[in-house]
Amino acid sequence: MSSNVNHKMIAVFGASKSTPGDGIYEDGVTCGRLLAAAGYGVVTGGYGGLMEAVSRGANEAGGHVLGVTVPTVFRERDGANAFVAEERRAAHLVERLHELTEVSAGAIILPGSLGTMVELGVAWNLAFVARFSGSTPKPVITVGSTWRDLVEHLGSQLRTDTGLVRCVPTVDQAVEEISRSVPLP
Repeated sequence: MSSNVNHKMIAVFGASKSTPGDGIYEDGVTCGRLLAAAGYGVVTGGYGGLMEAVSRGANEAGGHVLGVTVPTVFRERDGANAFVAEERRAAHLVERLHELTEVSAGAIILPGSLGTMVELGVAWNLAFVARFSGSTPKPVITVGSTWRDLVEHLGSQLRTDTGLVRCVPTVDQAVEEISRSVPLP
């Protein structure tokens, strides 16, 4: 399933429990707005929290918003958030991760928990293995000290390439990194 829109999509991952007023939610809105203003579409997991915040920011700035949901896993969540223009339903979490990374030209990882850590790991691993097929790695940008510390720790412990993940402190810097790494036509 590839996106049928004419612009490049950026996957944004983050906490599903973030709410308006917690600061992190507002960073998500800013991230979505900045990406849309720069000409990118966004793809998220489609539900609440930072997925909603990013979708809201992009939608309100006129950007395309794709949400990839998993109704069989998240039965208590009733479809995509109100800011998603296009919902795709995945059969399971692995299919969802595949779709999110397949349609995107890069990834931004906002603060989150275990699910967000898995998404970071998948994006990082796909960037790592791109070299084996002669592909160009898609950029992976993390926001915040938690991910920076985790990337440094894993890089040291697993002896892997931390240069594939750019760690920045703010969403503004994350979008700047995407703009440098993912040129638009």
